[in-house]
Formats: sequence, structure tokens, C-alpha cells
Amino acid sequence: MKTDLAAALDERVGSTASGVLHGVGSSIPAVPARIASDAEALEATRKLAAQFAVDAALRDRERVLPWAELDAFVASGLWTITVPREYGGPAVTAGTLAEVTATISAADGSLGQIPQNHFYALEVLRVGGSAQQQRFFYERVLAGERFGNALAEIGQRDFTRRTRLTRAADGWHVDGRKFYCTGALYAHWVPTLVVAEEDGRDVTWFVFVPRNAPGVTVTDDWDGFGQRVTGSGSVQFEHVRVEPGWVVPFQSSFERPTTIGPLAQIMHAAIDLGQARGAFAAALDLVREHARPWIDAKVERAADDPLAIAQFGDLAARLRAAEALLRRAGRFVDAAQAAPDEHSVAEASIAVAEARAATTTISLDAGSRLFELAGTAATLDGLGLDRFWRNARTHTLHDPVHWKYHAIGNFHLNGKRPPRHGAL
Repeated sequence: MKTDLAAALDERVGSTASGVLHGVGSSIPAVPARIASDAEALEATRKLAAQFAVDAALRDRERVLPWAELDAFVASGLWTITVPREYGGPAVTAGTLAEVTATISAADGSLGQIPQNHFYALEVLRVGGSAQQQRFFYERVLAGERFGNALAEIGQRDFTRRTRLTRAADGWHVDGRKFYCTGALYAHWVPTLVVAEEDGRDVTWFVFVPRNAPGVTVTDDWDGFGQRVTGSGSVQFEHVRVEPGWVVPFQSSFERPTTIGPLAQIMHAAIDLGQARGAFAAALDLVREHARPWIDAKVERAADDPLAIAQFGDLAARLRAAEALLRRAGRFVDAAQAAPDEHSVAEASIAVAEARAATTTISLDAGSRLFELAGTAATLDGLGLDRFWRNARTHTLHDPVHWKYHAIGNFHLNGKRPPRHGAL
């Protein structure tokens, strides 16, 4: 027999949700362009990345929140690309989603990360949502609305103190506090993880909360030295009324093999790859056009320094290897989405972990060696080149890379499937 909460998920999504979000954020969302294919998504991405790169250093240095850029990003149709075809979206491959993310991240690491949780929420919805919930929220995305996140809590291992969903005579309510809420500042909906008592035990659910609902407070208090304009601050929920149709199963989606974790992680890998590409491109330009050769190299141009050439060769080879691993991981994720089972999902998780290990190391190394190759002039504050390393160092701390190597080794050596959660 279904619990009260599970049974409520079969109900039609409440009509009070319709239109409740218009006006949240910078403006009423413009209806996005319709992207019909992977090729169209990649072409739109290349055009946007060229625009976003122009003022990326300024936005990072002055901490200018990218409202206009996000509006353009959404209007391009790129925030709709994982909506299934039966609901009007293009349902691009995981590899295309990763390439879109990497290309934008190379131009601006913050803009590349902001949609990550939007796509994560869409995958949670695809895996665990009812047909009614999917139809409603996919329509919202196709109308230009964007999802943020309020998933993480600091130091709250005691479930009795975590963000909770309660039911009472006056309705269903969410109470709690979250941090690292990337994208919440810019969102129309703030999906959050909650616990609710079911049959005497706490069960985790995924709730789509309207950004402008009474009791929701989003605080722009993210002060990390990297990814500075991602809006990754705090969200407070104080007796926030939510509709039963906004509550999607979450815990049950990890009690069986699904691609929620691999899809989340392939986007993280793509963000790191983009940071590496951006740093590598900046290093090429500086050494070709501005750097001075070392006296012992006895050459006229820094680009002819044999030691610099060797270092660029090393970076290029490892960058291409990371790109190849990311493309390979995308194929495994696609296969697991098409036919999820213990084996396909484990293989997808390991393939993504292998890509993530490679993109972590190359993003950090490229951001650091940029200065070694270009020299002291590269440290001038006005250039903003330190943002590549700062962004990479900040973002790669999401999940410890040594646990990626452990999961990979345990899979290949001992045949142990990786744990099923959002961090692998």
C-alpha cells in the first residue's frame, strides 16, 4: 500500500503552481528558442561562448552578477536540451550536454556551472517523477524558467536537524537552511532535498520550491575565491508552503540503478575540462604574443623556447586525453539511460569517474602552468588570469578525486561496483 506522501504524487500537479513564478529574477522569462538537434545545441553554444568570454574577467574581478548573460543563455534554448522528445525537447546526448558545459566553462567558469543543478533536477524528474510532474515541469523549462538548487547542508549529519517536509492541517511545509546553493539566486524554482517521516522512518525527497514563495530567503553570501558569480550562497526555508505535486521521489531513485549520479558527475567533469581549455588557450596567446624568452634559451621568441614547447606538448596531450575520456563517458551514460541496470549504471559511473580524475588534474595543472609559461606579466591583476586556477581549485573540491581513483581501482581489480549516490 502506498504511503500518504507517495499516493499524493499521483495527483495532478496543483493549479496554484501555474504562473506563480513569473517575474522572479531579472524579468519575465523570454520563451527560449527551440533547439532541435545536438548540432544546433553545439552551434548555439559556440556563439554564446564567444560573447561570454569578452567580459568574463571583469565579472569575476568586480563580482558582477551575470543576469543579462543568463537571460541570453536561457533564451538560446540551451537550458531545454535534456527535455525528452515526447515532451517537446531535443533530448541531446550526454556527450553533447558535456560539450555544451565545457565550451561555456572555457569562456566563463561561473556561467558554465550555474546550469549544472538545473540539468540535475531535470534528471531527478526524468528518473523519479510521475508523468504529470514531468509534463508540468518540462513545460516550465520550455517556457524559459530555470532551476537552481538547495541540496547541501553544512554539518547536519543528524537527520532530526535537517531540512524537513512536514504535513499539517494547513498544508505541506518545508523548514530548514541550505548552503552551496549554486544558481538559487537566479532561479525561478529552487529544488531542495528534504526528509519526511514515512512509516516510522525518515525518507529523502526532492521538492521543487518556487523562488518567490513566502518564507524563502536566498542570501548572496558566497565568498569563495573561485566561481565567484555562481550565486552559491544560502537558502532559508521558513514554513514554506508546497504542493504535493512538487514533491518528487529521491531516495528510492538511488535504491535502484539510475543515471542521476553519473549525469551529475559528467557535468562536473565538463566544467573542469572547460577551465583547462580556457587556461590553455590563454597560455598559448600570452606566450605567442607577449612573453619574453628566457636568456639561456637563446631564441628570439618565447614560443621558440624548447622547454616551453615541451610543456605545451605535455599539456596538450593530457588535455586531449581528458576530452577523449569525457566523450567516452558520455557514451556510457547514454547507454545506461537507455537501459539502466546494475551493470550499465556501474560502468557509466566508472567511465565518468575516469574522466573526472583526468579533468581534475588537467584543470589545476593548466591553470597553474599558465603563469610558469607566460611569466611574471601574467600575474597583473587587470588580466584576471588567476581566475582559471581559482575557479578550477574551487570547483574540483566538490568531490575528492582520491575517491574517484579508489572507485576505479576497486571496480577493475576487485569487481566492486561503485556506490550509488550523486557524488559518483
